[in-house]
Amino acid sequence: MKRLILFLIRGVYQQASRRFWPRVCRYEPTCSEYAAQAIEKYGCIRGIGKGLLRILRCNPWSPGGEDPVR
Repeated sequence: MKRLILFLIRGVYQQASRRFWPRVCRYEPTCSEYAAQAIEKYGCIRGIGKGLLRILRCNPWSPGGEDPVR
């Protein structure tokens, strides 16, 4: 399951988004890469939760910046 989710994030979403949209994420690493790293580090359930919380933080009023997976 973990490998499938990582493939969908990195292999499908990131590749498609690079072709059609400019990079607009305020954070480094990007929100999708953050989610992939969180899934690798914490497993599917907790990693997806951390990824979703990060996406909620990524908004026009957020300062952005460096935000590694902890």
